Amino acid sequence: MSAMDASDAGVVGLLVADEVAPGRKTRILGSVFVVLLLIGLMVGANTLMGREESDTSFVEGQPLSSNWRPYSVVAPIDTGINVYHDHFRTNETYPDWLLDGLGVTKTCTPTFNGTWEERFDADKETCWDTITTSDIVYFKGTKIIGTSPDGNTDVHILDDPSDGHGTAVTGAVLDANPDAVIFFVEGFSTAAVLAAGNQPLVDIVTTSFGAIGSLPVPGIETGTYQTVVVNNKIHTGAADNTPSPAVQDATAGPPWSIGIAGYAEEGDDQKETMSGSYPDIAADWTQMLPNHDDVDGYHETSGTSFATPRTAGILSFVLEHLREEAGDHGSGASSEDRNGSLVHGVWPDSNPNAGAEVEITNAVIRDALNLSAWYPSFTTWDPSAGTMPISPVAPCTQVGWGVVNMSNIPPMIKHLNGTESIPDRPGDVVLCMQINQEAREAYWGVYPSEEQPLRVLQTATRDD
Repeated sequence: MSAMDASDAGVVGLLVADEVAPGRKTRILGSVFVVLLLIGLMVGANTLMGREESDTSFVEGQPLSSNWRPYSVVAPIDTGINVYHDHFRTNETYPDWLLDGLGVTKTCTPTFNGTWEERFDADKETCWDTITTSDIVYFKGTKIIGTSPDGNTDVHILDDPSDGHGTAVTGAVLDANPDAVIFFVEGFSTAAVLAAGNQPLVDIVTTSFGAIGSLPVPGIETGTYQTVVVNNKIHTGAADNTPSPAVQDATAGPPWSIGIAGYAEEGDDQKETMSGSYPDIAADWTQMLPNHDDVDGYHETSGTSFATPRTAGILSFVLEHLREEAGDHGSGASSEDRNGSLVHGVWPDSNPNAGAEVEITNAVIRDALNLSAWYPSFTTWDPSAGTMPISPVAPCTQVGWGVVNMSNIPPMIKHLNGTESIPDRPGDVVLCMQINQEAREAYWGVYPSEEQPLRVLQTATRDD
């Protein structure tokens, strides 16, 4: 779910499964008890220690464009997107086979001269007024393909003048991987998630919304289950912007989702206090992201809403690099020819496993992500910063497997291509996260269930 303040949150309807089955209550309470016990130990720790931060070196360059190139497709699900912002511009024209594969029904060429208002007015009659809920639109000259299946919006796909959340979320994806293809879905429902999760060429679905306070109610997990377990894609889901445990959170909690909290990367490199506890990982909390109502402005904003899509962009970058190495010019994992693999090809002569078939699944990617995570050192903690220092007792209850940022990219790639394995995590970390996984499996074990009726729950998005 995303990182937003309850005071600024807009209310949206989400399709969710019915309430928890009575037979599961004992298991759920036991899982929650374990979570709270570990968090209590963490908060009560008197001595602070941690592992040194990982190498911050970066992968040199990105795959070069030719007639076409290795690519990946990331699908943010959010409020809308500002297609006029320079952040989303590109000189590339997406090939017809890619547009066909993503189900594009309409192409708009945005006006790129004048103010935001002048551009919108110039395109209103020929583009915005013609888009329906069934359309998938390619905005030529940008990195965006968008759709708005939920409707209930004044202008389909375009970010609301009073909001801007979706524009910032998508900006965070592209900051991590500028070459990502964006399949943007406007909406907050299970149907919106499935609009991306059922697209064969989509690799990663990222969601930054959910019930404030991680209320223990079901939400979009039916859609994310289909996305990950059935269609073999990756889902990154934002934990709440409170210290609430993420286990029961419908976006960050299901065991098939990668739940993401925040850490203060621009400050003292410690845990953001107002960020979900016991997630999978923690990522960059504060970023400079594009505005939704102009063409070149940026603003500083914070929250798990943006840590989450940044992580999606990091994973997208890793996928593209591995696809370039393996000669894989496809995307997604659900088509028959990819055999459930996000990377499918053959290692080149330069690889230690030259000539071997490459089949890297979402589970393998997730394991590499967990192995690459790290705990910041307590020595950088500033007591006046408002952050929570990394505890020596079960630090996983604060930031899960640990921190993930751009420095994780090189070790992940080397681990996945077989050139340099990442060492196993310490036994106490593995045990702590095993408890986390078991709690999540116990809580979400009966979801999603086709037999359970769906009902509408009014739940608030989370603000930055």
